[in-house]
Amino acid sequence: MSGVRVPSVTLFSCALAGRPGTRRTPQLTSVMRMRPWVLAETNYGHTRQHQYEVAVLPLGATEPHNLHLPYGTDLFEGSIVGEHICEAAHQQGANVVLLPTIPYGTETNMHALPLALNLNPTTLNQVITDLVDSLVGSGVRKIVLLNSHGGNEFKPLLRELCGRTEAALFLCNWYKVLSDVYSEIFDHPDDHAGEMETSFALAFFPQFVARQEDGSLTADDGRPRPSRFEAVQEGWVSMTRPWHLLTTNSGCGYPHEATAEKGQQMMQRLTERLSRFLVELSASPMDEQFPFAMDD
Repeated sequence: MSGVRVPSVTLFSCALAGRPGTRRTPQLTSVMRMRPWVLAETNYGHTRQHQYEVAVLPLGATEPHNLHLPYGTDLFEGSIVGEHICEAAHQQGANVVLLPTIPYGTETNMHALPLALNLNPTTLNQVITDLVDSLVGSGVRKIVLLNSHGGNEFKPLLRELCGRTEAALFLCNWYKVLSDVYSEIFDHPDDHAGEMETSFALAFFPQFVARQEDGSLTADDGRPRPSRFEAVQEGWVSMTRPWHLLTTNSGCGYPHEATAEKGQQMMQRLTERLSRFLVELSASPMDEQFPFAMDD
């Protein structure tokens, strides 16, 4: 299965032992190697002898994504982007570790939709603060927050922790990384469960994309209701948008021209850009002018 990978532990299958009707016993069928840049797969035997330079913390959400994408879309996306960029950085010599993805985010604007599981910003920020403290205690002082959910706003947290922690915190909203080349890949803008996210899913977790009998997506067209205020519509003024009023079935973006090929192309470009950053970050000393260039 591409995308969502089975954790790298020994895999077993139940093989029939003895005659029919007897008890099935586990039998080793294959072994998947530990990836040392994935903390969940790593063991203490490795970490006690290996000091990481950079930690990447993906932050997802659990929420509806139109009628065709799974509730775990943001969780899957954060984990998959993290795996790709950390693997590529590791192969280029970066000393990086990918942390387990936080599966819940801020969902206050989706409160009227079932099972949109919310952590208030203050709660989520405290969880991240505690994890940052743990990482610093383990000697990791370069931390990248890899955000996979538009409802999470972490820049205020970075400002709050500035000067209060030894860690250097970086924020990456991965879905904005390709804004300058977005139109080279996709034909329609995507706010939520549209062409970009659906292409991602088709490329990396297609088994969870719901389809009609004819193969078409079960999704609606993802057409949002416009604001009655020009200033809001033009982006001069912003607000938290109640999602049950903004959308028909939680989708905000046309998904029906999505393809797996577009998702693969997006991932290739994301990996190139973000793995290069991780390599540079890993190699950079935390001197008195970090993270800025040294004076001539």
